[in-house]
Amino acid sequence: MRVTKALLGKHFGELAYIRGLVYYKLSPFEQKAFSGFTKSLSRTAYRLSSNVLAVVPPFVVGYFVFTETEKEFHRMCRKNPEDYVNDK
Repeated sequence: MRVTKALLGKHFGELAYIRGLVYYKLSPFEQKAFSGFTKSLSRTAYRLSSNVLAVVPPFVVGYFVFTETEKEFHRMCRKNPEDYVNDK
C-alpha cells in the first residue's frame, strides 16, 4: 500500500481510526466567543486575590535576599582604604 493512496483526501485529524474514542464537536456558528466575559474577569480577580498570600511573600523574601546579597557582594569587591593609609 502506498502512503499517498492511504492519505489521499484525508485531513490531518483523520489519518488514523481509533476504536472506542468519541469526539464531540460544536459548530463554530453555535459558539459564543465572548459569552460571560464579565463573569470571567470577576472570577480571575477573585482567584488572583485568593492566591496573593501564597505567592507574594516568597517573591518579597526572594527579592530582599537578592538585593542584600548583591549589596554585600559589591561591598566585598571594594578595596579597604585602611589597608593603604601608609602607602606612598
